[in-house]
This record gives sequence, C-alpha cells and structure tokens, in this order.
Amino acid sequence: MNNNHAIIAENVVKHFGDIKALDGVSIAGETGKVLGLLGPNGAGKTTLVRILATLLKPDSGVVSVGGIDVLRHKQQVREIIGLAGQNAAVDEILTGRENLFMVGRLYHMPRRDANMRARELLEQFSLTEAGDRPVKTYSGGMRRRLDLAASIVARPSVLFLDEPTTGLDARARIAMWETIRELVSDGTTLLLTTQYLEEADELADRIVVIDHGHVIAEGTADQLKANMAADFIDITVADPAQTASASTLLSPLSTETPQIDDLRGHVVLAVDSGAQRIAEVVRLLDSQDIHIAELNLRRPTLNEVFLSITGEAIVEEEAKPKRRGPFRRRSA
Repeated sequence: MNNNHAIIAENVVKHFGDIKALDGVSIAGETGKVLGLLGPNGAGKTTLVRILATLLKPDSGVVSVGGIDVLRHKQQVREIIGLAGQNAAVDEILTGRENLFMVGRLYHMPRRDANMRARELLEQFSLTEAGDRPVKTYSGGMRRRLDLAASIVARPSVLFLDEPTTGLDARARIAMWETIRELVSDGTTLLLTTQYLEEADELADRIVVIDHGHVIAEGTADQLKANMAADFIDITVADPAQTASASTLLSPLSTETPQIDDLRGHVVLAVDSGAQRIAEVVRLLDSQDIHIAELNLRRPTLNEVFLSITGEAIVEEEAKPKRRGPFRRRSA
C-alpha cells in the first residue's frame, strides 16, 4: 500500500458479540479508481464501509481515507467523503430540491450556493421535473438517484456506495452505472459494494472478494477469471430429450460435473484448453447422432469464479427466493 491509495484498511477486526464480522481484513483503493467489494449478504461488506466512513469503530486495525487516519481524525475524514447506503437516506416529506438544499446547508454552504448545487444535481440526475415534488411520491429508482445526488453535494473526493443499485430494475441500474462512471471520470475515488457480479465486472478497476469476514481473493476481473484453470463450453443440443445423453457422453472431458438444463437442451462443461476440446465435443456428439444447435467457448463469469473459490454461488437479488429450477448439476 502506498500514497496512491486513497482508501486503506489493514488487518481490520470487528466483533458483534460472538460474531466476528471482520477477521483481519485488508484492502487498498487506488486514488481515482473504483474498488469493488464483492460478497454475499453477511460477508462483512457493510461493516467495513461503516468503519471507513467513521460510523463504526473497529476492534483493531489501521484505517485511513484520503491519507487521514479515520480513528484519530473522524471530522476531517467526514469532510472529504460521501456515503450512499443500502437504503435511501432522504426525507420523504421534503421535496427533492429541499433534501439537496438541506444537505448543502449541513455542509455549511451559503444559502445561494446550496440552492445552485441542488439545481445542478437535480439536472445531473434527471430529477428536475420531480424536484419540487415530495420524495414520498418518487419511485424506488428516483429515490436511489436522489440519495446518490445527496452523497455528492459537497463534491467528496472519496465516495462509498453500499449496494447502490439494490432494488432497481435493469434500466435504472444501467443509468446508475453511467452516473457512477461520470463521477469516477471526474476524479472521484469510489468504493463500491455489490452482490451483482455484472456490476463489479462493469465498474470495478479492482475487485476484492470477501466472505465470512475474510478476504478470499482479489485482483482485476480478468485476473480473477484467469486464475480459474478452466474454460467453459456451452452446448445446446437440437433435441432437448438428448440432453442427459450428451452430458453423460461429454462428462469425461469436463474438470467438473457438467451442468445441464433439460428444458433448453443446454450442457455446460468446465474444461482445460477449451479451444482444443471443442473438436472432441463435436466428434463425440456426432458419433452418437446428437445434433448441435449452438456451441460457444467462453471464459468463466465472476459468479463461476466465486463458486470455485467458496464452493457456493453468490446470491444475487435477481435470483429472488429459493426454488429449485430446471438448471442443476448432474451426477457423474
């Protein structure tokens, strides 16, 4: 860790009674970059963000933001950071404009400057038309945008976003991504916690994977994927009734038990040297008159990386409630 890191946590430990939320966590966020903190619910992501944002004191460890010791100089840290938590922290009774103005005044902005900043942010976040309506009339996506706008009223150099797109639909999420990219392009250092693998892949310059209070992997998305000694071959057979036969036939080529979807005729193989294995896949299926509708070679997804590291897939909100679907691992 060096002077280029605006966010530093070293060997941070935090207990809540008998629960060890953080167990020696160390991370470093480079200035002007996005550090993605990836992990399931209960991994310790929010606890670490609250410590970095001066809202929670660790049991032990060293923490600094913008070169300032978080434990010794809380007020100085608060002057340079912004925070948008998992739940929008805006006043529902006030209008969007009044919320932003109030935040500006809390940062000791003159009334005129606070009004100007509120107007700028309403425009930037496409909330101008709704700016004079009570926030209780806003949609979930509008509230999230307003909350993010409130977090940058004072133009913080370091911004903490704790699962900022939770609950947003796909369109609103993509719009939020564009806003985040604009903030970073303007020089903001960003710590982003998320359960969405695609979000980390899209936005983070570097990713730290955390689980049960431990850092279990870190690197760029490409580095994490490259560390998996496997490619994936996705095969869709023309006749879904032959899915099981195709899986059984191809399983000797796979380094893991093939995944299958009987309804779609889909088989996924984890293989070494994928380019070389494709010819074998085609030859074996052709020998049994199993016709291929589609065949693709790809690198692993971040979800597959997480599954490889932890033994379980990260739980994404889109997955919603637990019910057994048609996609499963098939016994060899």
